[in-house]
Amino acid sequence: MCGITGWASFHQDVRHSAPVIEAMTETMALRGPDAGGVWLGAHAALGHRRLAVLDPEGGAQPMADRPDRPRVVLTYSGEVYNHHELRERLRSRGHRFGTRSDTEVVLRAYLEWGDALVDHLEGMYAFAVWDEREQRLLLVRDRLGVKPLFWSAVDGGLAFGSEPKALFAHPELTPTVDADGLREAYSLLFNTGPTVWAGVREVEPGGLLVLDRDGVRERRYWQLTARPHTDDLAATQERVGELVDRAARTQLEADVPLCSLLSGGLDSTVVTALIADELRRTDGPGARLRSYAVDYSDQAERFTGDVLRTGHDTPFATEAGAFIGTDHSTVVLDPRTLLDPENRRAVVVARDSPIGVGDMDTSLHLLFGEIRRHSTVALSGEAADEVFGGYPWFHDPKALAARTFPWLLVTGDEAAMPLHPELAADLRIRDFREDTYRTALAGVPHLDDETPVEHRQREMQHLSLTRWLRQLLHRKDRLSMARGLEVRVPYCDHRLVEYAFNTPWAMKNHDGREKSLLRDAGRGIAPDSVLWRPKNHYPATHHADYNAGLQRLALEALDAPHVREIADETVVKATLDTPADRLQWGHRLRLERVVDLALWLDHHRPALAL
Repeated sequence: MCGITGWASFHQDVRHSAPVIEAMTETMALRGPDAGGVWLGAHAALGHRRLAVLDPEGGAQPMADRPDRPRVVLTYSGEVYNHHELRERLRSRGHRFGTRSDTEVVLRAYLEWGDALVDHLEGMYAFAVWDEREQRLLLVRDRLGVKPLFWSAVDGGLAFGSEPKALFAHPELTPTVDADGLREAYSLLFNTGPTVWAGVREVEPGGLLVLDRDGVRERRYWQLTARPHTDDLAATQERVGELVDRAARTQLEADVPLCSLLSGGLDSTVVTALIADELRRTDGPGARLRSYAVDYSDQAERFTGDVLRTGHDTPFATEAGAFIGTDHSTVVLDPRTLLDPENRRAVVVARDSPIGVGDMDTSLHLLFGEIRRHSTVALSGEAADEVFGGYPWFHDPKALAARTFPWLLVTGDEAAMPLHPELAADLRIRDFREDTYRTALAGVPHLDDETPVEHRQREMQHLSLTRWLRQLLHRKDRLSMARGLEVRVPYCDHRLVEYAFNTPWAMKNHDGREKSLLRDAGRGIAPDSVLWRPKNHYPATHHADYNAGLQRLALEALDAPHVREIADETVVKATLDTPADRLQWGHRLRLERVVDLALWLDHHRPALAL
């Protein structure tokens, strides 16, 4: 896993711009702490920061197909899990390899298949290929959007990077925020393409972008499609089990220490059990997988259920680790460390965005830092809820009947950013949400013979997979890579996603509970207490001292430059008057967003064009 950046321009010779590409590359240093490199040609410059996971001695980047007068140069981030199979296919076609890295497989796959290489790759990745022969830049992003890739126009071409901060190191690009950007950020619709930054866009998940002398062209090479499901329940259970098993086991390869994130929920427990078994199979019966969970020092005594959480995770995670046979550790955080300005600033800098989930982001960042002391790669249970129908909105009649994005119903307006009335009138977020919702539903593929129930559930799953999941993947990528930790997500295997998307809801819900098919896959490898445990979200602290400290930070944030231009001071101060021990989670998230806004404005110093 790495950080990539670069730019191409047909209006200038960039070979004399080494300081620019070096500055852009340096912004990615946390993503790639092990090594860095740049390459410059007449019309393109590529940069790379490396987190060495496979073939540490080989695989240096940017990688060219030959040392002298290269035809093709690649800068690549991610993992291609079928690289061994592709290597053999390419060898049979005459390609010779000098490294064990999957990077070289991607490079030679491009030489063999051109843009069609995307149809052969399985994994999570974002990469750029400069083709000297055709004077052409290709940008590619994996199917589900696990790995980020941003771009912006420059004179005669475009600049790109794993994170927006890389773009802003280019002299032609400055961080600017306009009304469209704030509307995207605070509507919480998670559109892919536009960002909070004016002129900065994402390459679509499952998309590729081409720049040549004719301009920029984008297309999708993969997206969800509706197909008839012909398997009965027994065959479906067997097929899902096979797909989950394969996805987990094929993502275990690494030349560095590897672990799992084990929360004590169904999703992470199934992944942990499968990779622990695979590790024993390949490394011997005595091999033990490290697993990690996060907790707060006050949680056992102070846990209080809320709209997202039904129980304390730690006992379930401990039981799951013992059942599976992992070396399990619980990273226990003092809730007050989440108030440390430097910890909070590090999170906001990593995100390049004012939108997050406050203490849950800070605690995840701290957890990843602790894990990185022992491991370089972690496997996660992210995306199982989207794939198998785990969220309350798949089961709640009110959510199913609502004509809006279902996550907006979870906490309501109480958790929304309180916008200054004049700005709110300009942004018209309610209208924007309604328009975007209609457009989103129009993009959902359907079969002609769907029942009303199947029709609605397909809409809910499509919205969850193409919008809600993307912000979770962004969060996990940014906060893990800021610690130099690679996180893999087996449930994002595109074959599993395709199969589950087209499985009828009656099968996904066949036992009357959420994630029925995943529970079937977990029988015998996870303890019963975990198999039948209700859905529980990532933990949050319940300490009144944290709430009181957050209220102080929010009050200070109101005095920071430009915050009052964006936030509604009256609403914020009303929330500050709530006793700390009675501050509800939604109101607390409102304060978190005001604090993060102040930190984001202070760090990036964006030009505001409101």
